[in-house]
Amino acid sequence: MIPASVGFQCPECVREGAATVRTVRHTSSGLRGAVARWGAVPLALIAANVAMFLGTAVSAGLAGSAPLDNYRSPVFTALAQVPLLVELGEPWRLLTAAFLHIGLVHLALNMLALLVFGSELERQLGRWRFLALYLVSALGGSTVIQLFGEPLRPVAGASTAIYGLLGALGVLMVVRRQDIRGILVLLAINVFISFLPGVSLLGHLGGLVTGAAVAGVLVLTRRRSTLQWAGLAGIAIVLLTLALTVPTAVVL
Repeated sequence: MIPASVGFQCPECVREGAATVRTVRHTSSGLRGAVARWGAVPLALIAANVAMFLGTAVSAGLAGSAPLDNYRSPVFTALAQVPLLVELGEPWRLLTAAFLHIGLVHLALNMLALLVFGSELERQLGRWRFLALYLVSALGGSTVIQLFGEPLRPVAGASTAIYGLLGALGVLMVVRRQDIRGILVLLAINVFISFLPGVSLLGHLGGLVTGAAVAGVLVLTRRRSTLQWAGLAGIAIVLLTLALTVPTAVVL
């Protein structure tokens, strides 16, 4: 007999009881857990950016350059934003440039910011509204570069969209009357960094203002999904019209 919590049990009963115990299986895989924690859209955007970086690195290697000098690749050259080339009939550069990065450090910093701020905003806005915010913010930064940037200077990076996320998060925090001192300090630091050589201040400010505007539209039209999407489409159309019809600024 085998001692039990109450009395004794025979060995056969114990074996039969053990056979009927079901093994608990974890139904959520590692990927599902990551999606639940960080959001599907931020992870998909990070995957797209990483894939683009790998593609430009391989392209650079095939072209005879070091893979980490990915900005020397033909793929990077064909997709980066060059205002004059956009004006001459290559509009895809307005968005494709937001998926390019110059080196691993540039990629890592932007993807970390996307993971942190993107996961929070997706929870607040939903997947599709967050994706629209990201893409329209990237377009806003590209439009400002197109209007006021150097015509022949290549520009690339997800920073335009990342600053849009910061602008949107700031608006949402103000609406909810949350403490915004932390995000203001973060914005001040990032704006300061934007003045460093090689960093696009125009793209950052354009993305920041556009993201704040998108969040404002979403807040003002909440509970009216049709108006929200109409407002987002209107902002995108205005930006595209400005970027594709206004001549590129001539910088002496």
